[in-house]
Amino acid sequence: MRIGVLALQGAFVEHVRALRRLDVEASAVYLPEELAGLDGLIIPGGESTTIAKLMRDYGLTQPVKEMALGGLPIMGTCAGMVLLDGQPAGSEVGTLGLMDMTVKRNAFGRQVDSFETELDIPALGSQPFHAVFIRAPVVEQVGPGVEVLARLSDGTMVAVRQDKLIASAFHPELTDDLRFHSYFLDMVRSGQAVNR
Repeated sequence: MRIGVLALQGAFVEHVRALRRLDVEASAVYLPEELAGLDGLIIPGGESTTIAKLMRDYGLTQPVKEMALGGLPIMGTCAGMVLLDGQPAGSEVGTLGLMDMTVKRNAFGRQVDSFETELDIPALGSQPFHAVFIRAPVVEQVGPGVEVLARLSDGTMVAVRQDKLIASAFHPELTDDLRFHSYFLDMVRSGQAVNR
């Protein structure tokens, strides 16, 4: 299994480390040709407008979109969640438009309003997941094909899945808990089995 991590800006190194701790081949993706042969892709946290602009500048936007529509599993965290937004009404971010959801950027305020909390994520088991939120987005609404994986205690949606696409408002790569990455890898493996 080979997973690419979009490495234009943001917390890509931490994702690569998490994947390698799970004994998975992980590679940084800077250019379209580095997408070839990937079994999955992670779009990391960072600054969503910057990542979107660099994706356009480096010719990655259309290839990533086409690969996702062709079935490539993608996980987007924080800014990556924003880029997967399917309904970017009035947004200055050029999103990929892949998930049937509406995302609000910087939903909790400025950097000083970042926080950590324990989340119940049933797909990961009964133990709470320690989630790190840094200038995080939230999901405001989802379509009928989107499964909500996690909510804050007030009901705010912070992790979702649609087919082979997963998005989280938090940064799973900034903790020692590898369950969220493992969940994504299990999804990638199940797709490999179907495609063989």
